Amino acid sequence: MAKFGKGYLNIGLPWILNLILAIFPVTSWILGGITRILRGHWIVGLLQLLLIGEVILWIVDIVTVALSGDLRFFA
Repeated sequence: MAKFGKGYLNIGLPWILNLILAIFPVTSWILGGITRILRGHWIVGLLQLLLIGEVILWIVDIVTVALSGDLRFFA
C-alpha cells in the first residue's frame, strides 16, 4: 500500500489549514472527494463529489481533521 501525505490532496498541509478547508462545505466536499479518489476509495469519493450524503461526510471530515489532522474515515 502506498504511503500518503496527511490531509486534503495528500500533500501534507498544516493541520490548521486542513481544518480551515474542512469548515467550508464547498471546499470540504470537493477536496474530500478528490482525496478519497486519490487514496483509492472511488465509490465514497464519487458519492461525495456528486453531493450525496454531503452533510454527513462534511461533519465527519471536520471531526476527523480536528482530532487527527487527517481525513480518516474512508480516506
